[in-house]
Amino acid sequence: MDLGLKGRWALVCAASKGLGRGCADALVGEGVNVVITARGEADLLATADALRALNPAVEVRSVAGDIATPEGRAAALAACPQVDILVNNAGGPPPGDFRDWEREQWIAALDANMLAPIALIKATVDAMAARRFGRIVNITSGAVKAPIDVLGLSNGARSGLTGFVAGLARQPRLAGANVTINNLLPGAFDTDRLKKTMVAGAAKSGASVEEIAAKRRAAIPAQRFGTAAEFGALCAMLCSAQAGYLTGQSILLDGGSYPGTF
Repeated sequence: MDLGLKGRWALVCAASKGLGRGCADALVGEGVNVVITARGEADLLATADALRALNPAVEVRSVAGDIATPEGRAAALAACPQVDILVNNAGGPPPGDFRDWEREQWIAALDANMLAPIALIKATVDAMAARRFGRIVNITSGAVKAPIDVLGLSNGARSGLTGFVAGLARQPRLAGANVTINNLLPGAFDTDRLKKTMVAGAAKSGASVEEIAAKRRAAIPAQRFGTAAEFGALCAMLCSAQAGYLTGQSILLDGGSYPGTF
């Protein structure tokens, strides 16, 4: 299927590795020009080179910086001639006990995982509506659907973003102008973040990393971790010309782990 995206411009956040990289790969494969951002410049430049090799017909620009800061957002937006597609993404805050978190930890989580995406949406959504095409995908977490007790910072910040998007996406001035806003909720994916979590779990429990990984996989009905490539493919589909009637949704991609009907 031709997704109808050739020649569009996308801003993909936290795209040097993991799920953001998977989304950038899929969009570039569909002929989308991309601006990719991340804090680590070396990884970002390597990813930009790989994306250019993947599809020499598109333009790839990289902007190193922290998307959670006004300066990082301004630099990324300045590099993109127009934002037809916005993929909001940021690393999740650390786990812990809410009794240990002070105001600064909460503000950092909100800045990265709620307020920064909203700021980027604010900066781009009206121009999308004027052009009568726009696709916004927010990468959040399966914990929005099934909260994890030690991820309270993430549960709170990402759920706040989800509630905000639910109202905004349904505004006729946006939905009626072919601008969609959806959330992608990943479960356990084979990323660096998952590996770090399992290393920490192994250190705490005394089990090996391999044992932790095997136990985690066994709890997933699909019996495996997800891949960044399949996550990116679904992101590209949500961004497609064919997905204009899908908006305000939170789509869970977790191998069947969530046990509920709704």
